[in-house]
Amino acid sequence: MFASKRVQKELVKLQSQTPPGIDLVDASNLKEWFAHKTMDIRVLDANPIYGDDKYRLRFRFSEKYPIEPPEVNFIIVANPPRAIPLHPHVYSNGIICLDLLGTSGWSPVHNVESVCMSLQSMLTGNTKAEKPPGDDEFVRRTGFSGRTRGMGFVYDDDTV
Repeated sequence: MFASKRVQKELVKLQSQTPPGIDLVDASNLKEWFAHKTMDIRVLDANPIYGDDKYRLRFRFSEKYPIEPPEVNFIIVANPPRAIPLHPHVYSNGIICLDLLGTSGWSPVHNVESVCMSLQSMLTGNTKAEKPPGDDEFVRRTGFSGRTRGMGFVYDDDTV
């Protein structure tokens, strides 16, 4: 119950105003939006790796949100075209390795907007057009479900 109220409050705020480079994709059905919230983000600075590309994010919330972080991943969309960004912390299946999205880096003060802005910042600061080490094996093992709950990432690379 608390989670749905919190998500509804965030939705109302995002419907009235979103930060630059962040677009609310579909909010016509609150129940569906709660289950699979989608946002488009783009890098605002002139990063040659990403240009003017936009990327689609899918948010999934548990009933424990905001105590527990949402599951967030990039997804591929055909129309309008959205791909998975090439980044050392983003796997080919869209799973994002970012401490903010894990239990150790998450705090209930964070929200959809702060997650989107953190991901914008992560992409903006990237200088390496490459996949994470072990990407092929990771994708083979985890598939394309985008489920990240319970994954144990090691956050040891703060250079990108």
